[in-house]
Amino acid sequence: MATEKTVKKEGKKKGVKKTEKQILVIVESPGKVKTIEKYLGPNYNVKASMGHLIDLPKSRTAIDVENNFEPEYITVRGRAKILKELQKDAKKAGKVLLACDNDREGEAIAWHLRNSIIAKTAEVPIERISFNEITPQAVNEAVLNPRSIDETKVASQKARRVLDRLVGYHLSPLLWKKVKNGLSAGRVQSVALRLICEREKEVENFIPEEYWTLEADIKSGKSFFVAALVSWNNNKPELKNEAEVKAIIEKIQGKECIVADVRELDKTIRPKAPFTTSQLQQTAANRLGFTSRKTMQVAQQLYEGVSIGTSRVGLITYMRTDSVRISNTALEDVRAWLSKNFPNEVPEKAVEYTVGKNAQDAHEAIRPTYTEYTPESIKEYLSKDQLRLYTIIWERFVSSQMNNAKSRTVSADIKVIAGEEEGIFRISGTKLLEKGFYKVIKLLSSKDENTGSCPSLKIGDKVNVEKLRSEQHFTQGPARFSDASIVRTLEEKGIGRPSTYASIISVLLDRYYVTRSNKQLVPTVLGKLINDVLVEHFPNYVNADFTAVMETKLDEVEENKLSWPDMIREFWFPFKATVDEVTQTIESYKGTLDEVTEHICEKCGKPLMKKLGRFGFFLACQGFPECRNTKSIPLAKCPKCQGDVVARKTKGRGKEFYGCTNYPECDFISHFKPTSQDCPKCGFFMVEKYDKKNGAHKLCINPECDYLHSAEEEQ
Repeated sequence: MATEKTVKKEGKKKGVKKTEKQILVIVESPGKVKTIEKYLGPNYNVKASMGHLIDLPKSRTAIDVENNFEPEYITVRGRAKILKELQKDAKKAGKVLLACDNDREGEAIAWHLRNSIIAKTAEVPIERISFNEITPQAVNEAVLNPRSIDETKVASQKARRVLDRLVGYHLSPLLWKKVKNGLSAGRVQSVALRLICEREKEVENFIPEEYWTLEADIKSGKSFFVAALVSWNNNKPELKNEAEVKAIIEKIQGKECIVADVRELDKTIRPKAPFTTSQLQQTAANRLGFTSRKTMQVAQQLYEGVSIGTSRVGLITYMRTDSVRISNTALEDVRAWLSKNFPNEVPEKAVEYTVGKNAQDAHEAIRPTYTEYTPESIKEYLSKDQLRLYTIIWERFVSSQMNNAKSRTVSADIKVIAGEEEGIFRISGTKLLEKGFYKVIKLLSSKDENTGSCPSLKIGDKVNVEKLRSEQHFTQGPARFSDASIVRTLEEKGIGRPSTYASIISVLLDRYYVTRSNKQLVPTVLGKLINDVLVEHFPNYVNADFTAVMETKLDEVEENKLSWPDMIREFWFPFKATVDEVTQTIESYKGTLDEVTEHICEKCGKPLMKKLGRFGFFLACQGFPECRNTKSIPLAKCPKCQGDVVARKTKGRGKEFYGCTNYPECDFISHFKPTSQDCPKCGFFMVEKYDKKNGAHKLCINPECDYLHSAEEEQ
């Protein structure tokens, strides 16, 4: 198997011969520059475009709806200097290689760069190269096999950009006029907001119901087991209150128990496919607690290149993909590594995984570029977050090409007879018979691997019930969306694409339509209001099915099955008619959330109004615009000086905390949000807190007071 060093040497041998003029290679991100420069050597000049240099202006719609929806492109503000430098470098170069990402956005960036360079110098040859991983072999092969720009990908990106601009720049002004200045609405983000708001209604409307469970501590010889009551008089027990549980306990207390049935079930556990973008985001959220944005940021670092000793290498393949396909080279690499390290767990043939019907198969699945770079071998070169994300990518890929695991589940039914009534208690245990792919899994280990002992009981055995334990529960309502579950839902409904999932969530958070609470996405008052307006007046456009159909049409444009102007034309005229009609008929919501408070403006003496701003509620003088005094809303009285405690944010990361308005004279701060309740024990204010042990609860801010108020006490 070729190592990174030998591949690098081979790449140099195969590379283009030294020329008088350097070859200019343009990539998107500056993070790739150092890595690719090392691979290509002094004959190449590698520069970064820093993303889009040419785009639509922000100040106007810039779409000519009368002329086939042709967009009006300009140089992005602040990027003219970068573009001029690239044009200048292109004039001096013997050739230009456009190495932007191999997706729609990357193809569009390459297209704009080509046109901009040709406008200044038509003589220099310009070619497009692309690679799925930043390794010596992949980069050199791309250089040796240039291609032309994929015009259908460019058309698809243009269609998406025009579509989003027409929706955003016609819905947003409507919201400014009727709801509040500075608001925005988007084609995909509005659908995601609708999903979050609808789930919130389900959460709010859910009424928990009480139920009880009954468990028995069973002793057989020297072994102890915990068994759960699963049947009473041949029916599933529905224990609605404590009285019903006590009635059963009284009937079976001290009665003889016998093993009525023992069953064994062997199960084959297949390894999971390598990661797609959405699966990586979901797993990183569930296992590592990463937000979707953080996952993509760390993945980008691993893709662009990390210094491993004296060499620099891209550790994973391109991180925006919805395919589980693996290249033959990668399969040979991982099977060779497994043959050396786990020879008994290598299948006869490479394992193949089915690519989803809606997947774009341009990229492979997300995988390590070299299997030999195990997490353990390179951990000293990675940050904590890089190591954790790389580990789950490495484990998922390597395990996907290993043998299945096999487990055995043993279930024993314990019968207890109480006169004419009888109950069944069930014990279950699972053990792994063959570890298979679990041998390489550590960070991704699951409940299938972490199994308990199996009961060794035979039919007819008599057992003793040492103790009966009942427990009260309440039915759980639908969970709010987390980063992982909203990404999964967007993917299932065909909304957006792998490259957009993280940005959809980020936009909703940045605009304060949604906030995070205990890693859950909760719509704000502002978010709910915007959603209500859009759903009432544009139900067909903020609709998951409609958005999914538009994604399919964008795919058809890329496949050259549909003309992008025709696609936009079919959408535009009905949409514009709806916007015009709603603008004339919709009532104004401006000021509906404003509220007069008891607070008085210290500058002019007028009442302060509670108003909804971009980042939540605040206090503003009723005398605006003559008096522009604003204040944060007091949440509690400071226990040190009786000043007001308000929400504040740290300078660096913008993390919220709560501090006294009399700072710096008073240094009181709290990292937990104050509530409107005072502690009944000492009179200090209570704060909201969440932890795994107690769940959501309220706690007294007084360090000398031990008062704890659980969420259950409020029900």
